[in-house]
Amino acid sequence: MAALEACKSALERIILDPRYHDVLSLLKTARNGAVYGTKVRFPHALVFRQKTSLVFRATRKHTLNLARFATIYKLTTLALKHYGPNQGKEGPYDSFIGGLLGGYVVFGQRSPRSGKISSVSQQIVIYIFARVALALARLAVKPGHGLPRVSDEPLSSRISHYAWPAFASLSWGMVMLLFKTHPEDLQSSLRSSMTYIYKDCDEWDSLRTLLWHNK
Repeated sequence: MAALEACKSALERIILDPRYHDVLSLLKTARNGAVYGTKVRFPHALVFRQKTSLVFRATRKHTLNLARFATIYKLTTLALKHYGPNQGKEGPYDSFIGGLLGGYVVFGQRSPRSGKISSVSQQIVIYIFARVALALARLAVKPGHGLPRVSDEPLSSRISHYAWPAFASLSWGMVMLLFKTHPEDLQSSLRSSMTYIYKDCDEWDSLRTLLWHNK
């Protein structure tokens, strides 16, 4: 037992030595990333059992939002079709106008109680925005439909091939820069996860807080 304690003390002297801090911070960064990834991707059944009421509330909110949006969108496009300038025909921008109105009424409003946009609405709009951005990027290089010259071969194929790696690297570069310089402007759950992985990795005071526990 004495030998084990002596070994532990020797190891802790090493890990607390400032000379080894940067190297060991790499170890803890990997450890925190693996732990957080496991926590996020843990079997959904367990999360469901623990947070059933939260899941039901979010599902209800999501369901009602999409039902309201679909109704407003359809009413708007039908009204434009029958009473708009095209006289019984759908106009080229009817769907855009219907989406604008539905998005404003359903997903653009703040809660009367808190004055904030609901997290459910934020998640849906951010998801839609990401899909729109990717679709527009594909359309920009689509032969016959995209931007002049950019959509012509062989440039179109080359851009398509390298677009995703460039987009992925730029996205991660920007989020890491924002986390470093303006973390308060990032969404709270993202900021929390990045703090856990990339900031807490620089702090430990024993083997326990280096390898087994974050703090």
